Amino acid sequence: MKRLFVSVFLVISILSACNSSTLSFSEIENVPNNVQEKVDSNLKLQLINDGKKGYYIIFQSNGDVEKDLEAQGDTVTIKFNVPNPQNDVVKQKTYYLTTDPEHDVIEVLVNGESLPFDNVTSLY
Repeated sequence: MKRLFVSVFLVISILSACNSSTLSFSEIENVPNNVQEKVDSNLKLQLINDGKKGYYIIFQSNGDVEKDLEAQGDTVTIKFNVPNPQNDVVKQKTYYLTTDPEHDVIEVLVNGESLPFDNVTSLY
């Protein structure tokens, strides 16, 4: 009986690990030097692949940024909202995104409108 319980527990653990999501999106305060070297301060939206399963998203805005993430099918949608734009202030925000294997498309919406990446590059 004990052996059966351990076997069932192991199978459930393995299946749970296979279905666990790696999708995450968070702001980074301390940007690594090798990432910062790739950033072009003249561009509004940049994507830098870390060579593994993550992406650095660099977004320059003229105000504070609210963020949200949504996944549907093969698409991950990053939603940035800049509620109070200020013409004289430009802020650079860096985020780190990890995706699941089924996600092939990264879309960015700023205040509800699609914004293409100005530059897409890799660290390696």
